[in-house]
Amino acid sequence: MKTFTDFRQRLPELRQRLRLALAILRGRDGATLAHVHRETAHMRRGGDGPDRWMADHLADMARCFDTGGHSGFSSSFVVAHLGPLLRFEPLGPLTGEENEWTVLGYNDDMQAQNKRCSHVFRRADGTAYDSTAVIFREPNGVCFTGKYSRADVAFPYTPKRVYANVPEDRSDEQMAEAAALALAAGAAA
Repeated sequence: MKTFTDFRQRLPELRQRLRLALAILRGRDGATLAHVHRETAHMRRGGDGPDRWMADHLADMARCFDTGGHSGFSSSFVVAHLGPLLRFEPLGPLTGEENEWTVLGYNDDMQAQNKRCSHVFRRADGTAYDSTAVIFREPNGVCFTGKYSRADVAFPYTPKRVYANVPEDRSDEQMAEAAALALAAGAAA
């Protein structure tokens, strides 16, 4: 009986998937897919490897997008909102309310993780921090995060990142100073 119950609970999701599949089957390939094919042609030349798989996946996503029949305005709206969602970032400010947290209990510094934004954590004392608020950038363009990437946050909080330029052969002191300067400049902006 559990299987039937599971099926009934999944019925709304299955209906939505079926609607999408039918829309793709009934639809015609649109301008988005044609653009994806042009831009990923170089990825398809190498046979059946990771580049080809990614090109095929991008084509599948374009087919789904084309079923919406978007115009310039609505496509801009979808793209602007889809990017953050695919990066598991929130569309609006985090509230800090209890239902936003998954309790981890690892240590006093990492008691809970925000469900809406995975790089925001809550400490045992109730304060919170963004673990990737500062992104460090070397002169060659390589970017990374580290122990100085954290910044305390207050709710409501809209996650944002600032960049701190650092030399390739940097010291801990230079990292800390670069982070502090970048956070101050970001707060002033």
